[in-house]
Amino acid sequence: MEKVKNSFDVIIIGGGIIGSSIAYQLSKMGRTVVILEKDRLACQATNAAAGMLAVQAEMEQDGPLFQMALKSQAMFPTLSSELVEYTGIDIEFVHKGMLKIAETEEIASIVQQQVTYQKKWDPAITWLDKKELLEMEPSISPSVSGAMFLPNDGHVQPANLSKAYAQAAAYFGAEIREYTEVVSIHYENGQVKGVNTSHGVIHGEKVVVATGAWTAKLMRESGLEINMYPVKGECFSVKPEKPLINTTIFSDKRCYLVPKRNGEIYIGATMIEHTFDQTVTPVGIASLIERATQLVPGLNEASWERVWSGIRPQTGDGMPYIGEHPGWKGLYVAAGHFRNGILLAPITGKLVAELLTGKLLDQTLLSAFHLERHKETVL
Repeated sequence: MEKVKNSFDVIIIGGGIIGSSIAYQLSKMGRTVVILEKDRLACQATNAAAGMLAVQAEMEQDGPLFQMALKSQAMFPTLSSELVEYTGIDIEFVHKGMLKIAETEEIASIVQQQVTYQKKWDPAITWLDKKELLEMEPSISPSVSGAMFLPNDGHVQPANLSKAYAQAAAYFGAEIREYTEVVSIHYENGQVKGVNTSHGVIHGEKVVVATGAWTAKLMRESGLEINMYPVKGECFSVKPEKPLINTTIFSDKRCYLVPKRNGEIYIGATMIEHTFDQTVTPVGIASLIERATQLVPGLNEASWERVWSGIRPQTGDGMPYIGEHPGWKGLYVAAGHFRNGILLAPITGKLVAELLTGKLLDQTLLSAFHLERHKETVL
C-alpha cells in the first residue's frame, strides 16, 4: 500500500476559489502543496457566485482594492488560455461588457459623473442615454434613464474556474484532500509546524488560511481577532426561450443579471449579514424577482431554472485580509474578498505565492491588506 504523504512545503486550508488559485501558482513554481477542504471543493461562496468581473461598476473610488482589481481583471484572458491548456476546462470567459443602469434621472446624473471619473482608467467607458441603451438592449424597460457602458468588463463560469484552478494545481503536483477538516494549527517556538486534521497530522512550516467567512473563527486560536463576518447571498436563474440580454446588467439597487453561454440568466443577490444559515427564502427570491423584472420585463415569461445561496466573507472596511500573521511565523491569511472573490482570485493567488516564496518584489500592493489593520481603526 502506498504511504500517504504527510509533509508539504505549503498547506492550504480551504478549497474555494482563493485556495485553489494559490495552490495553482505555488505548484507551478515547484512547491509541494496540499489543499485541505472540510467539505467538497468550492462548495460555499465560490459555488454561489455569478462570476462577474465587475471592477468599475462596483468600485467607485480609487484605492488599493480598486488597483488590485484592475490588475486581476487584466489577467483573465491569459488565464483562460492557460487553464484550457493544462486541464481542458473552458472557464467560459465572456467579454461583452457590462451596463450599470441608472433607473431614474437623479441616479443618471450620479452615474454620468462616475463615467467621467472612470474614464481615467478606461477611456472606452461611455454614457448611453435611453435611446442608445434600448438600441443595445431592447429588452430593458423603457422607464430606465440610461446606463454606463463598461466594454471591458465580463464574466466567467465560477464552477468551471474553480474546478480548472484545482485541476491545474493537481497537474503540477498539488494534492487535494476533500472532507478533511483542520481541527487546529500546530505551532512551536514562534513557528508554524503543521496542522491537526480529522485524518491525522500534516506537517509543513507554511500554512495559508483561505476559509472565507470561517477564517475569523480559525484565526482566533492564534490569538488574532480579525474583523470579518458572514453575509448570505440568495440567487436564482431563469432560461428564456430566446436570448433577452447580451450584456451583464448591474443596478445599484443590489440586483444584477448575468447572461451565461447556456442561455441561463443568473440573477442576484440578497445581502443578509451575520448568518451562516444557507436557507433560500421566498421573501429573498421574491425581492430579486421584483427588481429584475422591473429592469427586464420579459423575464416574467422565462422558464424557471434553480435557486441557491452562498456565504460571503465581508470585513469591517470592505477589503480582504492578505498577509502573514504578526506573531506566528509561517501562518498566512487570504480571505475576506466578499463579492469579489472570483474577480480577485488571479491576483491573490499570484501575490500570495510570491509572498510565500520570497519573490514578491513590491510589498506596496499588499500593505493595505495586512492582518493587524483593524487595530488601527479602533477608537
